[in-house]
Amino acid sequence: MSKDRSFWLIGISALATGFLFCLPAKAAQLIMFEQDYCEWCEQWNEDIGVVYAKTTEGKRAPLRRVNIHDPMPDDISFVRVERFTPTFVLVERGAEVGRIRGYPGEDFFWGLLGQLINKLPEKGN
Repeated sequence: MSKDRSFWLIGISALATGFLFCLPAKAAQLIMFEQDYCEWCEQWNEDIGVVYAKTTEGKRAPLRRVNIHDPMPDDISFVRVERFTPTFVLVERGAEVGRIRGYPGEDFFWGLLGQLINKLPEKGN
C-alpha cells in the first residue's frame, strides 16, 4: 500500500473514531467519579478495579473513569457530578440509571451494583 493511501486511511479512521466519541453513549457504562489522593478510590482499585473488566458486570457496563477536577466530557454532560469520591453512576442511552455514593466495601459494592444492573433493559432491546 502506498504511503499516501496509508496516510489517508489513518486520517479517516481517526476522524471516524473522534466522531464516535462525540455521540451520546447508547450502551451501558459505569462511570467512576474519582480524584487524586482519594483513599477510598484507591481501595476500590485494589479490591474491584483489578478484576472489574473481566466480570459479568464489567462486560455489561464497562468502567469509565472521570476525574471530578477535569472538565466534564460532553457525551455525559447530563450526569450530575458530586464532590464525594468515589461515586459510581450507571448510565445507558443518555440517561442515568442510578448511582452508588462512596465505596462501601467489596461485598456491598457488588450487591448494590447488581441492583442497578438489574434495572437495565435486556441487551438488544
